[in-house]
Amino acid sequence: MTNRTLKDESEKGKNSRRNFLQNGLLATSAFALTPYITSAETAQQLAKSSKCLDYGKSFVCNTGDMNSVRMWIESRTVITDTQTGKTIEYFQGGACKSEDTFAAKNLFYQDNYDFTPIFGDGKVLVFRRHVNERKGYRSIKTMGNMWGSDPIIRLPAAPVITELDTWEKINKATMAGIPIVTQTVITNKETGMSAMIECPCKTININRAKKLYQTDTGPVVLPDLTKKYDELMDSLRLAYIAFNAPDFADFVVEVPTPVLEKGKQVASVYHFSEVMSFTSQNKLFALGKI
Repeated sequence: MTNRTLKDESEKGKNSRRNFLQNGLLATSAFALTPYITSAETAQQLAKSSKCLDYGKSFVCNTGDMNSVRMWIESRTVITDTQTGKTIEYFQGGACKSEDTFAAKNLFYQDNYDFTPIFGDGKVLVFRRHVNERKGYRSIKTMGNMWGSDPIIRLPAAPVITELDTWEKINKATMAGIPIVTQTVITNKETGMSAMIECPCKTININRAKKLYQTDTGPVVLPDLTKKYDELMDSLRLAYIAFNAPDFADFVVEVPTPVLEKGKQVASVYHFSEVMSFTSQNKLFALGKI
């Protein structure tokens, strides 16, 4: 992969990166082809040429002067309004802890919280999970007000992508230690909203006696498709996903959850506790030959 410095980027390139996050990529599978996706037009041209991201090497590299933070892409969710054809793509960044960045000492805040960002449509949604339920769990800001308006999206190609469409292939890729990526498509027919949720398969269970498998991965970005939101980011929630068949997926969603002691609520925390199940289309891909 060729590295490209900010000095090498022309104004055209900067505008392209801005369009990338402001407009959302208009394709759902073009991103593993090149080191950089610099425009929605490029993604459209390459849409049919790849299947999934190579998550071990994919990053959002921000360009702010005060903090050019690089964040690993942990999952992506592509939401489509099938009635209008509009598509917006969201990248979930890897979680970190609240910190006093570049301080001389005491780098972590005492009243610490988990920090999980989601990038897309020119904005950043941040989830801040404290030890208990508090205001400010969600916030949305423009890219420019966070870490710079022109992030570089690094998406190097996976040399080989193999669809795992049988149990034998799933088992072989699992035992060989080949990275696996899953895709789950859910649709709400009443609203016409559809979402493709993609993530690296961090945990997979294999039952050789019965030839069964089951994935268990998260967090991922799960949208609420039951209504249309003026700000689509308001529909996004963090969840874990599991499936063991091609036609349904279960999620456990992070929501305010009461802490009970002797039958009485003593606190409320954000916890993965709301279980949901959807009819879906599930696929698995190996990033390599099997």
